[in-house]
Amino acid sequence: MIPVIPFEGVRQGDEATLRCTAEAIRAACLDSGFFYLSGHGVPEVVIKTARAEALAFFRQPLEVKRLAKVNMRHRGFNALGDALMYEARKPDYKEFFSMGLDLPEDDPDVMAGEKLRGPNNRPAGMPAFRAAMEAYYEAVGACGADLMRAVAVSLGVSPDFFAGKYRKRLQRTQAVYYPPQPADAGDDQFGVAPHTDFGCITLLWQDDTGGLEVLERSSRQWIPAPPIPGTLVVNVADLLARWTNDRYASTPHRVINRSGHERMSIATFYDPDYKALVDPADFGTPREACRYEPILAGEHIVGRIERSFGYRKNAAAAE
Repeated sequence: MIPVIPFEGVRQGDEATLRCTAEAIRAACLDSGFFYLSGHGVPEVVIKTARAEALAFFRQPLEVKRLAKVNMRHRGFNALGDALMYEARKPDYKEFFSMGLDLPEDDPDVMAGEKLRGPNNRPAGMPAFRAAMEAYYEAVGACGADLMRAVAVSLGVSPDFFAGKYRKRLQRTQAVYYPPQPADAGDDQFGVAPHTDFGCITLLWQDDTGGLEVLERSSRQWIPAPPIPGTLVVNVADLLARWTNDRYASTPHRVINRSGHERMSIATFYDPDYKALVDPADFGTPREACRYEPILAGEHIVGRIERSFGYRKNAAAAE
């Protein structure tokens, strides 16, 4: 059973609620690594507008969408077949549009060539889509910042521990569109194949279609994570599992769109600065007991992206 954790008090700055919520988050992270967040504070109008504008984008002809095709900064449109999860036999049956922290070309880190950094790739002639996605990006990012305060407390450190690691966050937000899967697609065709997320923590809005499934640790069976109105689904990702020396679970999950109609979600990978040092010793693990060497957050994330997305593999092959 994936727990629902109320979050209104944390968003309102209540310190007593923060401690209580942190305990619930700790229990969920030690167990399945998944939980729902109610009272998350992302305005419903922001969610509805982002969904509507994203659907308008995805329903356009492919040649129009490809005008904003993904670039090497991992910004823009990814078509069907562009994402192949590790060990999957077939590419994911989805399209998605990815955006990040919008930085100008003269930003010092952009000029220095830091990967994944730069301006967003904006579809021409769709200002409403741009505005809606930017509003969602900022709103869910504010929720993510408060969530990391609770995660810090759950790990026994100061609520502000992660704040210094997120000054220039590597947050990536993706509007994800799942066409109806063909009836004859086979058991090895997924909307998203079984995987764990790359970064620190994920906040997911999903529509009422269903299809998200989580690998339950105790039974090793796939269980549904159905839509619950007014919530976001949160899960621990690989970087936070590494940071906690695997105390917090990064759990495999997948999407199968069995509905017969289109499905929409908006996934946010709320990750630290590129140069944030991820070290299991930060949370009290003795150095000799650390399973992982310290690593820069950006190096870990870029490494995982390089192995999963076709446009990057094709670029490497052409070099």
